[in-house]
Amino acid sequence: MAEVINMPRLSDTMEEGTVAAWLKKVGDKVEEGDILAEIETDKATMEFESFHEGTLLHIGVQEGETTKVDKLLAVIGEEGEDISAILDGDNGTTSENEAETHESDSDDSSEGESTEPTEIPDDVTVVTMPRLSDTMEEGTVATWLKAVGDTVEEGDILAEIETDKATMEFESFNSGTLLHIGLNEGESAKVDALLAILGPEGTDVSSIVKNFKLGGRSEKEEPKEAIKDAPKKTTEVKKETKVEESAKPIATVSSNGRIFASPLAKKMAEEKGISLNQVQGSGENGRIIKRDIENFTPQAASAGSSAPVAKFVPTGQEDFDEVANSNMRKAIAKNLAKSKFTAPHYYLNVEFDMENAMAFRVQYNSMPDTKISFNDMIVKACALALRQHPQVNSQWFDDKMRLNNHVHIGVAVAVPDGLVVPVVRFANEQSLTQIGAAVKDYAVRARDKKLSLDEMEGSTFTVSNLGMFGIESFTSIINQPNSAILSVGAIVEKPVVKEGKVVVGHTMKLSMACDHRTVDGATGALFLQTLKGYIENPVTMLI
Repeated sequence: MAEVINMPRLSDTMEEGTVAAWLKKVGDKVEEGDILAEIETDKATMEFESFHEGTLLHIGVQEGETTKVDKLLAVIGEEGEDISAILDGDNGTTSENEAETHESDSDDSSEGESTEPTEIPDDVTVVTMPRLSDTMEEGTVATWLKAVGDTVEEGDILAEIETDKATMEFESFNSGTLLHIGLNEGESAKVDALLAILGPEGTDVSSIVKNFKLGGRSEKEEPKEAIKDAPKKTTEVKKETKVEESAKPIATVSSNGRIFASPLAKKMAEEKGISLNQVQGSGENGRIIKRDIENFTPQAASAGSSAPVAKFVPTGQEDFDEVANSNMRKAIAKNLAKSKFTAPHYYLNVEFDMENAMAFRVQYNSMPDTKISFNDMIVKACALALRQHPQVNSQWFDDKMRLNNHVHIGVAVAVPDGLVVPVVRFANEQSLTQIGAAVKDYAVRARDKKLSLDEMEGSTFTVSNLGMFGIESFTSIINQPNSAILSVGAIVEKPVVKEGKVVVGHTMKLSMACDHRTVDGATGALFLQTLKGYIENPVTMLI
């Protein structure tokens, strides 16, 4: 009998997986324990082995594709076995219960008012709430500049719409009579909700309004992207400078030198090489609109020789690249956001004298086959200090606090997709050389995505070091369920005061982020004092 293989949950936080590579293909024999595929999780790329024997009959997720945990990954069975029923089931055939539900829903809807789309006459235009910014979800009508019954020309300003970013002028792209206003001033509605209706004077639009209120949409309305995503312009000046009719310039200009023109007119003028200050506006309050550009002739500009000089407008093109978020990047975003907004962070900043540490490292590395880094020394010092301050080596739960007696130090490692935190276990019991070898090995395998989940779980404290990049100081977000994380900066040569004299010294700044639920300020400060003793007198770490 065929066995369905679903996308496995390869980590406690995994919600979806990506097939990095298939090591078997359809038709291949599969033995129990064979590696079927390499699966990219939110933490690493892992080998996924088969727990069944048979022939690989179907692959449900191709290389590079992503699917949710427990979704169909593959089917293994007897060679030639018919698995069409399994595949049809996975494709979402409707069950009897679902069919009954749909039938019931259909019956219920037939008893109420119909929401079938109402056909809109060709000469009637439905204007919906436009999306005037990339993040806009709803808009508020600040002011209507037209009233029901008014004649609207293409390019006229219908209303001022308040978005999530600014108050914008919304102009009409159609001509006609304003037959209906769907929102009063001060009222808000979602993007694509009914805003207004334009058409021939006297047209009955009650059925269209009713259809919108019931949630129906017309077929004619859907293609009108020009209405939904109409060009827009922030309202900067609402009052225009009055000009006597006898001395009226060709272009209407505000007090700050701005020429009033619709976005479409500006674009057409730019394409045709026409200076807007030479164009006579025929729109509302002398605004330049589409037809003014279409009807413009150079001779018409002779009276405007004294008009203000138009401002230079940059014509650069906006450009960007989009990169799909990897599973690791999505997991990092989710976990760090959770930590930042659930754990009350506070920060303790210190600066250590590194003269003795630098001399100690030189002497230690002079031994054959020995090489340690400052980061190795910090990891060791933290491990020893945590043994004396278990409160900092703790974890918070809703009903209790766990004070860990073991010390597992997480060491943040940057990888192309983000950040991983391999764990140096029982760091307080390891020598500086052992810590150095472990961290180096983790860093190499982390960049190759070869770390196992066990090697990235179980930390009780975290160290993040950006000193090698020249960063003098920074703060980090706690790697939950830890209660603290230490941010380590670069060693800097600077003037320091010793025995009343200014001399050249070397210092290093550290910042510790603490979870106030488990680590009080005084507790964190005492830990840093102990850490200072080890870092500034590193020989004590060997005693």
